[in-house]
Amino acid sequence: MLTGTVKWFNNPKGYGFIQAQEGTENQDVLIHYSVIEMDGFKTLKAGQTVSFDVGQGPKGLIATKVLPDNGQGAKVDNTEVLEKDSSLA
Repeated sequence: MLTGTVKWFNNPKGYGFIQAQEGTENQDVLIHYSVIEMDGFKTLKAGQTVSFDVGQGPKGLIATKVLPDNGQGAKVDNTEVLEKDSSLA
């Protein structure tokens, strides 16, 4: 597995990019939420360290398996969303 840092990850769209520390010849690696191995809501945050396997996609490198540095991924604070949605109930 390679290691790298999440450049950015878009939660609503479910994808982002990793900047690898080695092994990808300075190419960014596409991440799709479906390859993140963790329980619950699969997300990452910018600057987070990850381990990953990489493959060749139609437009460049893609992650085939991603393990967040802490095994749990980024914590998501849904408090603001819940407060806004409670007015709909």
